[in-house]
Amino acid sequence: MKAIAVAVSLTIFALAATAQDTRKVVEPSMPPTCTILKAKIGRAGTSITAEDEGKLDTARIQAALDACPAGQAVVLQRAATRTDAFLSGPLQLRRGVTLVVDRGAYLFASRNPRDYDLAPGVCGTITEAGHGCKGLINGEGVAGAGVMGDGVIDGRGGETILGQSITWWNLADRARAGGSQNNPRLIVLNRCDNFTLYRIALMNSPNFHVGYNNGNGFTAWGVRIWSPERARNTDGIDPGNSTNVTITRCYIHTGDDQVAIKAPAGAPTTHMTIAHNHFYSGHGMSIGSTTDGGASAIRVSDLAIDGADNGLRIKSNLTRGGLVRDVVFEDVCIRRTENPVLMDTSYSAHVSQGQNRIPEFREITLRNVRVEGAGKVTLEGYDAAHRLGIQFDDVVFDDAARIKVTAKHAEVKVGPGAFNLAIAGEDVTVSGSAGRSKVNACTNRFVPFPLP
Repeated sequence: MKAIAVAVSLTIFALAATAQDTRKVVEPSMPPTCTILKAKIGRAGTSITAEDEGKLDTARIQAALDACPAGQAVVLQRAATRTDAFLSGPLQLRRGVTLVVDRGAYLFASRNPRDYDLAPGVCGTITEAGHGCKGLINGEGVAGAGVMGDGVIDGRGGETILGQSITWWNLADRARAGGSQNNPRLIVLNRCDNFTLYRIALMNSPNFHVGYNNGNGFTAWGVRIWSPERARNTDGIDPGNSTNVTITRCYIHTGDDQVAIKAPAGAPTTHMTIAHNHFYSGHGMSIGSTTDGGASAIRVSDLAIDGADNGLRIKSNLTRGGLVRDVVFEDVCIRRTENPVLMDTSYSAHVSQGQNRIPEFREITLRNVRVEGAGKVTLEGYDAAHRLGIQFDDVVFDDAARIKVTAKHAEVKVGPGAFNLAIAGEDVTVSGSAGRSKVNACTNRFVPFPLP
């Protein structure tokens, strides 16, 4: 499905001015409808009743997707005020077909782990390898597909797994003691070129909300993603081994990374634009932790981060490191964030034995960034041969005296704009001269999360 241009020149210019996505990205529009499906059950509070738990809509939704011509959409609609919910197990998207959840409609994920099994009996358990579940919505090599609408897709990660006494998120917590939880993701996309997420609300995924891998052309526009702060591994949007990615005008509140750009060995991870977004609880705007395939040409602009654990973050370690370069964070406002800037080459998670993949972060630029409140800035290259290369241009900390700085193996450039932190440490050099601040006022940049 090709996005239809919106005749708003300012919108086009705003994205093009900072873009590293090589496409001309404009606001998508809803495709014509091939089929409308009406809800047959209703919500009970924020979920559905136990009596409705077996009334799956999987077959009729899948049949509609299978029969829909490319360039058109299957629309899920509420039938009445109290009949507004659909219940489904895994769905397979089709080439060129869009799934639309209309305003006032809710698509709930089945709580039955057997619906998601990739191998018999694995989903809903802890194993060494993990990754034992299908997603709720899956795309495999389906170009031009999409998920859109003003409705809600709810993964029900905080509800009890059928046949067990714990929730999906409880299972993830138990895996901290060892092994990996087998929890379904909400949307899993592989080799899906020119995919579009538009205006949809994604909530309570048992694991990542959106994973996009090995594709060329991905747009997330006006998407709202919400899971609670305590929900482990509930990343917002994770693009990996992909090119020409734009994530814009989104609101993301999660229990893990809001955006995590993955770069394992394989197809290039490059040409990405993350612009005009709002982040809340979560682990930040991240690149990594897999970087052994290399990541480059990434632009993050017009971002407000409010109440996260981390702000601007690149993370990797010796077992999964590689070169990350040509990354610009620009026009960013950060407050109530423990680690507003975190360049970490010794990321402790996902460490294995027998690897030698050294992380190296070069050509990293922070420009026009303002940080409110206390916190910690970490600037750590791996060693003297693999130093962090970073520039601070008009980066101002409102309360610099309450910012702890840790630095080693780093080449730090400052200016031509302001910078008001003292940087020192083992094998650290600082060059350049800080000038006057242009003062990013961050006026009206922090807004409440727009709940559905």
